[in-house]
Amino acid sequence: MREVVTVTPCEDGPLLLRGPFELLTQSGERIDAGRATVALCRCGLSSVKPYCDGSHKTAGFRATSEPEPPA
Repeated sequence: MREVVTVTPCEDGPLLLRGPFELLTQSGERIDAGRATVALCRCGLSSVKPYCDGSHKTAGFRATSEPEPPA
């Protein structure tokens, strides 16, 4: 059975990426994640991008974990 990569948006927080993923820069260079699960910043304030450092908490970042309803 093939493992599946999952991306879970956490309410008011990061995107959790789990599974056999590969992170790449925009130019295609590999970013070593160093683990099978990472938290990716989605507030834009992390000092360790693309990873989350918890900055969303002090900034008051708000985002649902559910998809936006269609317009």
